[in-house]
Amino acid sequence: MRVGVISDTHRLLRPEAIVAMRGFDHILHAGDIGDPAILDLLRRLAPLTAIRGNIDRSGRCAQLPATEWIELAGHKLYMLHDINELDLNPVAAGIAAIISGHSHRPSIRWREGVLYFNPGSAGPRRFKLPISVGSLEIDGRGIEPRIVNIG
Repeated sequence: MRVGVISDTHRLLRPEAIVAMRGFDHILHAGDIGDPAILDLLRRLAPLTAIRGNIDRSGRCAQLPATEWIELAGHKLYMLHDINELDLNPVAAGIAAIISGHSHRPSIRWREGVLYFNPGSAGPRRFKLPISVGSLEIDGRGIEPRIVNIG
């Protein structure tokens, strides 16, 4: 299973991000969406699971959950916008991957067999940080994460 991961669009869904999100079996948006039209566009590409971020304070984006559990290809994934708000033990909960955003810094880290994945920001550039999205290849062997720079 191929999963696209995007975060921190902040009301801007770049054409490069749309291209990068094509061809996935599922898309995850880790918050700070900013405009519900972004959700509509992503849903046209693949089934979508999205959470709200700290800027998603009104409208349809504010109605999204702050966290989400999803099982894909037999692996449990837990989504939250800000990794600093993680309030559970992923190992004890049987989670294979934690998906987050917020920092605008792409990151792939493994700790105690759990993947901590932040695709970075696909929205407006912040400081000198890259514009990026991510992908996960998930199968019976595990999860293979990848960061994709798009700008």
